[in-house]
Amino acid sequence: MQDVLQMKDSVNRMAVEKVRAIVEELQLDGIVTEGKTPFSRAHFNTCFAEIEALLQRAGYHRQLDVVGYQGLAYTMFDPSRWEAVEVLRWLKAFVEEGQSQSRSR
Repeated sequence: MQDVLQMKDSVNRMAVEKVRAIVEELQLDGIVTEGKTPFSRAHFNTCFAEIEALLQRAGYHRQLDVVGYQGLAYTMFDPSRWEAVEVLRWLKAFVEEGQSQSRSR
């Protein structure tokens, strides 16, 4: 596993183009799920400020927040557009729907 400094450096060197789709989705919907980001849960736990700086370089200049659901998924969102509780409920439904679909296969 990478140490914290290596992880921060990898985010700082990440190409802006790699996160442009995230920026577009945040600007449109104000929310983006983990499957659409190049970041892991460990990134958010160790280098959230670097992620915010990268997104700012890519053109997203609003505040950003992250919520996770039982270690199964996370989502980034714009807290000026979404309440954290509302996002958590949405994320819970998103995870449970995915689990339900995988059981029915």
